[in-house]
Amino acid sequence: MILAIVAIVVGLVLLVWSADRFVDGAVGVAQFFGMSTFLIGMIIVGFGTSAPEMVVSVLSAMNNSPQLALGNAYGSNIANIALILGTTALIAPVVVKKQAMKRDIPILISLMALTFFLVKDGNVSLIDGVILLLAFVVITAFNISMELHEKRKRKKAKQADNEEENAPAEKVSIVKSFAWLLVGLVLLIVSSRMLVWGAVYTAQALGVSDLLIGLTIVAIGTSLPELASSIAAARRGENDLAVGNVIGSNIFNTLVVVGLASVIAPIKAADPEVMSRDVPIMIALTLLLFFICIPFKKKNGKRVSGFGRIGGALFLSLYIAYLVLLGIQAV
Repeated sequence: MILAIVAIVVGLVLLVWSADRFVDGAVGVAQFFGMSTFLIGMIIVGFGTSAPEMVVSVLSAMNNSPQLALGNAYGSNIANIALILGTTALIAPVVVKKQAMKRDIPILISLMALTFFLVKDGNVSLIDGVILLLAFVVITAFNISMELHEKRKRKKAKQADNEEENAPAEKVSIVKSFAWLLVGLVLLIVSSRMLVWGAVYTAQALGVSDLLIGLTIVAIGTSLPELASSIAAARRGENDLAVGNVIGSNIFNTLVVVGLASVIAPIKAADPEVMSRDVPIMIALTLLLFFICIPFKKKNGKRVSGFGRIGGALFLSLYIAYLVLLGIQAV
């Protein structure tokens, strides 16, 4: 019991510290390469924090339980939008840039439609898995090429405005940034596992049911790396990083986590509730994210996309309702 409590305290402290270092590294990498923090959040932070889900997916497929990958991936996607963005918005308003509204969120919605088409019968074949993995490669290459195009445009604009004569930008150590990025990611995953283990052990010792533990501690614990990094980004005013984290993580979960599992072992006769409950909820939350972020007001003469505490409270309420639904159906 004492060891579990120590694991909770150490895990929590380490989680907060590593999240800050992880964000420092991500921002440093973005600055060094002259890329947007949104893309770094989407590719490095989003994909990196989804590493645990990928490991679970591969192991479950190798153990002849590939259907677990569906619940793992789609449950994580629901938590990413409702829990993580909801919590982030309570700390600082979530601001979504025009690029995300015009390109990235619509891409995510399209992927949700593709997911529904491929898994509506509860089966994900080898060919389906290959399609999902190829879609991931195409989308990632497309985003990187678009970012490089935008970078060239920004460079030309600076040259036209003679901005080279201005004070040089602060130098960023790429080695130090990558080191913090890697160390932060590893410690995020390790500390979250320590925290979950300690919390589960303590809850069991206090007589809390396994169902309640699964719906709360374990469900939230698998999203702790994304949650911690998004909160740290929000506190530092790096909203792009937080939004990119969620979009990138959901793309990775939808395409790679499910795709890898079905390539290793095709998914057959998945739990019907995944198709009738989790996939529709995941799609509905993604659509809600898009519509709630449609610009409706002006700030300093510019239309702003995003949402604040009211939207955050709405998403958190929906996540709590989802957990209640799981509990009712599990009884």
